[in-house]
Amino acid sequence: MTASRIVGFDPGSIRTGFGVIDVVQRRMQYVASGIVRAEGNTHLRRLESICKGSGELLGKFRADELALEEVFVGKNAGTAVKLGQARGVVLAAAFDHGVPVFEYAARRIKLAVTGAGSARKALVRQMVASILSLDTRPPEDSADALAAAICHIHEKGRA
Repeated sequence: MTASRIVGFDPGSIRTGFGVIDVVQRRMQYVASGIVRAEGNTHLRRLESICKGSGELLGKFRADELALEEVFVGKNAGTAVKLGQARGVVLAAAFDHGVPVFEYAARRIKLAVTGAGSARKALVRQMVASILSLDTRPPEDSADALAAAICHIHEKGRA
């Protein structure tokens, strides 16, 4: 019985959500989720802490693959740049650990988890909890990371 371990990330400039799911015999099993908090009083120090924290998680959980949302550029260019940089340090941590990375559009992730590509965050949280048989809904950042992992598992036909 070979298990596959997927780690999802939801990068942010202050909080980066993560979620870990094992796939065993075509069934998803929740392992862990939480937040990597960006520490430091400058943007560069926060990026450094996100990179370090992401790398530590990838090492601790021995991820087989990493899933995350593709870049979405909204109206605020400054926010998009900071988000892109946070995403970049998560990618760097994955590359450093030799973990293959898979990206999915936000609409695709929501569709895989809720059945609707335009679903609201509350429904994503509810469905993530239901799919993974969690007693409580995970926080938004963790739920988004778990949703990316669930989407990847479905895309690869593993569950």
